[in-house]
Amino acid sequence: MLTQRRIEIFKAIVDEFISTAEPVGSKTLMEKYALPYSSATIRNDMMALEEMGYLEKTHTSSGRVPSTKGYRFYCEHLLEDHIDDQTQYELQQVFSKKQLNMEDAIKKSCEILSQMTNLTSGALGPNAAKQHLEHIRVFPISEHSAVVVFITDTGYTESRTFDFDQDVSIDDISNCCQILNDRLRGTCIEDVVEKMQSLKPVLASHVHRHEQLFAAFMNAFVRFASENVYFSGTQNILYQPEFADIEKLKNLMSMLEDSSLWRNIEVDANEVAVRSNQRSQLVWKGELAVVSSKFHLNDAEEGQLMIVGPSRMDYDRIVPLLEYISATIEKFYGKGGQR
Repeated sequence: MLTQRRIEIFKAIVDEFISTAEPVGSKTLMEKYALPYSSATIRNDMMALEEMGYLEKTHTSSGRVPSTKGYRFYCEHLLEDHIDDQTQYELQQVFSKKQLNMEDAIKKSCEILSQMTNLTSGALGPNAAKQHLEHIRVFPISEHSAVVVFITDTGYTESRTFDFDQDVSIDDISNCCQILNDRLRGTCIEDVVEKMQSLKPVLASHVHRHEQLFAAFMNAFVRFASENVYFSGTQNILYQPEFADIEKLKNLMSMLEDSSLWRNIEVDANEVAVRSNQRSQLVWKGELAVVSSKFHLNDAEEGQLMIVGPSRMDYDRIVPLLEYISATIEKFYGKGGQR
C-alpha cells in the first residue's frame, strides 16, 4: 500500500534521479534528503515500491530508478504547478514588445523552451489545410527569382523561393500571383489544389511559360497544406546520458523527422499517456518522454508546443512552463487576442 512515508521516499527518489541520472540508494536518501527514518525502513519501503511497480532495480547498482508507472503517479499526484514571477515577466516581455506574427511567435517560443530546459522543444503549428487563403505576395530577389509568401485568414504565413530559367520573368510570377489572388482569395487551403486545375486555361492565356509557374505554385500549395512541425535545440539530446547509445540517438532523430508521429503520438494505443489537465498531455515511449501543451486560436484551429527528452526530465518545472507559454500564445494570437 502507498503510505505517506512511502510517497515521501518515492518523491525523493524521483527528484534525485531527475537531478543525477544515477540509481538512488537508501544511503543517499538518508544523507541528502534527511529523511527521518532508519536505513532498514527506507530499504524495506523501496522494496515495496519496486514490488508495486513504481520503482525498478538496475543491473549495475543496488539503487532504484523510477518506472514508467512511477513517473505516471508522480505526474498525476505529486507535480507542483508553479512558475516563478521573474520567468513570467521575462516571457511577457518577449510577446508584448516584439510585433511577431503567429508563426514567428511559435518558433520563438520553441527557442525559449529549449534554452530554459536544455532539452529539445517542438511545435505543431495550426493545420493550415483548414485555413483560407487571404493573399499571395511577391518579393523579387533577382530578374528570374523571387520569394513568394502565402498568407491565410488567421495570419499564418508560408514562404517559398522560386528560381526559374531565363524564360520566366518576375513579371510572369507577378501576373500569376495576381490571377491567383483574384480567383483563390477566401478558398480553403485544402481545396486550393483542386481549384487551381480549373485556372489552367486562364493562366495559359495571360502568363508566359505558365506550365512552369503552375507546377511551382501547385507544389507550394501542397506543401503549405501538409503538416508543419518545428523543432529547436535538437542538439541538446546529445548531452543526455540516456541517448549516449548511437542506435537510440539514430531512432530519436528519425522520430523528429516524422511529422505524422508527433501529430498522433498522444493517441497511440501503445504509449502510456497522462493528461495533467485539459491543456497538457504527458506521453512516455520507453526512455523518451514527450510533454505537450495545446493552444487554441479559434473554435476550429489549435496547435501545440512540446518538450522532448528523457523520462527523468524535471516535470515540476517543465509542465507549468510549457502551459504558461502555450496560454500566452493563445492570449495574443487566439480569437479575440491582443494582436
